[in-house]
Amino acid sequence: MATTTPFRSRLLILPPPPAGPTAAVSLRRRPPAATLRSSSRRRSPRLAARAAPPGGAVAPAQSASAPAAEEEKGEDRGEGLSAAEAERLVEFLRADLPHLFDDVGIDRAAYDDRVRFRDPITRHDTIDGYLFNIRLLKLLFRPDFYLHAVKQTGPYEITTRWTMVMKFMLLPWKPELVFTGVSIMGVNPQNLKFNSHVDLWDSIQNNEYFSFEGLLDVFKQLRIYKNPDIETPNYLILKKTANYEVRSYAPFLIVEAKGDKLTGSSGFNDVTGYIFGKNASSEKIPMTTPVFTQASDDKISDVSIQIVLPMNKDLNSLPAPNTEAVTLRKVEGGIAAVKKFSGRPKEDIVLRKEKDLRSQLLKDGLKPQQGCLLARYNDPRTQSFLMERGADMAE
Repeated sequence: MATTTPFRSRLLILPPPPAGPTAAVSLRRRPPAATLRSSSRRRSPRLAARAAPPGGAVAPAQSASAPAAEEEKGEDRGEGLSAAEAERLVEFLRADLPHLFDDVGIDRAAYDDRVRFRDPITRHDTIDGYLFNIRLLKLLFRPDFYLHAVKQTGPYEITTRWTMVMKFMLLPWKPELVFTGVSIMGVNPQNLKFNSHVDLWDSIQNNEYFSFEGLLDVFKQLRIYKNPDIETPNYLILKKTANYEVRSYAPFLIVEAKGDKLTGSSGFNDVTGYIFGKNASSEKIPMTTPVFTQASDDKISDVSIQIVLPMNKDLNSLPAPNTEAVTLRKVEGGIAAVKKFSGRPKEDIVLRKEKDLRSQLLKDGLKPQQGCLLARYNDPRTQSFLMERGADMAE
């Protein structure tokens, strides 16, 4: 009978992919921190982003020699952006914002000199202050910015959804901070330049400046904490709330055997035996994290135990199992809702966490599939998590 060391866990509920097309995102690798990409590296010149989108320049909307009557017409326009103007600004932001923290930078000409910037802990009222804030973040945090969606949400308003991942370089343990949210971009009707930028974080309720809840969120993420230096599946956090995360996982491979319950160890010797050399070529395969137990039904009765295989492997290069009890499989990845928790994952605790997570997702208008996964780690510093499939990201 296999024995287990105290694990720390995460519970995951994985959703089906959204019905409509979704914006492509670059998944963030989760191996050792040193291998993570930094968005502040030099990139090739951004000619396309500087060029005027189809139909004319983004800002200003009219030339300095335009008739005064046109200026008066702009002052009186109460109908909002035209479809062409809105699309032009949306496409501009899609091209421009990915350069927020690289050496190309955002296009200053697209913003009013008196642009108003607010987030829960920062405010500026000029373009110079706005750009200073960006430079400060680059210096202290080496941020990675991921743009997920851009759409018009008001007559003179465009909203973006994003993820920002930052490492605080001044602390020896270089903690990683993750923020997700939306930016509400106001547009000046007279010149179609952006005159306001308000960030709302998913992780807090009070997004007004100055938010002590926001400051506490920052300090909580600065704690001394380090993930184990072992390979794990790649993912990007799409939405981080106070209660759960929504992640996008890249595909990965697993070795799998029949389990007995979510917190059980039945089948563990079979899957570990495979990676320790009990396979057709006696090949020893590097250990990864986490150990998954998956329940594929709503009664949590059909359970399997899984170990993630190294990312540089494919099904054709892996040795065949020695026993029919073990199978190899590719997990296609996708969207998952994740709830982290500490302590030894007893069955009643995990089932309660699963119920809580599912309830939170439904309350927020997300649609989880049946079943879930429990992810366990044998490093006591690492929180476990519960995952559920099917949390459609509807905005």
